[in-house]
Amino acid sequence: MQLYGYFRSSASYRVRIALNLKGLSYEQVAVHLVKNGGEQFSESFRSINPEGLVPALIDEHEGDQIALSQSLAIIEYLEEKYSSPTLLPTNIADRAYVRALCLSIACDIHPVNNLRILKYLSANFGASDEQKNAWYRHWCELGLQVIEDRLKSDSRRGNFCFGDQPGLAECFLIPQIYNAQRFQCDLSAMPIILEINQRCLALPAFQQAAPANQPDAE
Repeated sequence: MQLYGYFRSSASYRVRIALNLKGLSYEQVAVHLVKNGGEQFSESFRSINPEGLVPALIDEHEGDQIALSQSLAIIEYLEEKYSSPTLLPTNIADRAYVRALCLSIACDIHPVNNLRILKYLSANFGASDEQKNAWYRHWCELGLQVIEDRLKSDSRRGNFCFGDQPGLAECFLIPQIYNAQRFQCDLSAMPIILEINQRCLALPAFQQAAPANQPDAE
């Protein structure tokens, strides 16, 4: 497998965690999102992912080489193809609960805060770095507080978001916390997610996936 990504991309980070949790080997191909006007817009990368977004995963399926995009779709593909160790609970309602946690990040927090949105705020509305950071912190803190409140009130939480093993929810939560801390978000009212983050970062699968430990880290 080949994973096209960027060391600081939270969506790429999610897939790295999933691959590591499943013990799968893969080759990383760096796609720099800033240099040369953004390598994600190059013709060579768009031939792999026409969306011009990272991550993209190349794998072989039924004898054909396929290209996959969108982090959740990639991780669900890995879950179905390599079912053990599993990243999802066995109960259908519990799986829906875990997916909801992931989608709170993937659909509610990340889309309004990713690089192209922040660049658009600067280019089209003249937003300063301070204003962009304030925008980021507002939506990130609001979204993570929702997850904190949900975890606080749900009996299925253990040492991790669901039970006592990291899974799909942590693939999404840990990269979002990384970004929150990078933008100096106030997470002081979120002790549960901070404890889960600390437990995850002590595990090799998460350490190996960390942005600072990637070949293209700057």
